Amino acid sequence: MLTELSTVKARLAIDDAELRYDVLLTDAIRAVSARFDKECNRTLARTVNATHEFSGYDCELVPPCYPIESISKFEVEVSVADGWLELAGVEFLIRHSCVISLVSPLLARSRAMGRVTYTGGYVLPGTTPGAGQTALPDDLAKPRRNKSRSGFQNRDKIGLVRHWPKGGVYEEFVQTDLLLGVRAVLERYRRWTV
Repeated sequence: MLTELSTVKARLAIDDAELRYDVLLTDAIRAVSARFDKECNRTLARTVNATHEFSGYDCELVPPCYPIESISKFEVEVSVADGWLELAGVEFLIRHSCVISLVSPLLARSRAMGRVTYTGGYVLPGTTPGAGQTALPDDLAKPRRNKSRSGFQNRDKIGLVRHWPKGGVYEEFVQTDLLLGVRAVLERYRRWTV
């Protein structure tokens, strides 16, 4: 989860001892964290032993979980009967912490598949980053907290932007489910692929 329950409770001025909303808030944090991943076309949370499959003749690999910390192995699969076979001595370069460039394709066969096992992503709040790890940028954590808080505080008015309580009923509903400021921050972390 991209933020901690205690952080969201503090922003909502809910006492830590108050447990009534914990399940609701935790579910909201999970949902918004998943939505952030979807909006950015990547996995933001640090993942150990993540795998990424690709065509055996690709040389530029774009795994969904980055920044990439380390690569543990490369494998190829030519047939289902043989399964995945680990390759030794694969030469590669990690560029900009998000692209793996191979010196040569793993296999020149068009139907062969390759797979890389790696560790990558951001260390989430509540955990201290170790050597070579990257903490979740604060500009990503803040909109996450605000989105959870906003959703909780307005849970009975989902999508309502404007309410005109005097002289008749005028209500305007937002066309997007993300706050505009949150959408702007997520744009900076979106993974673009061709």
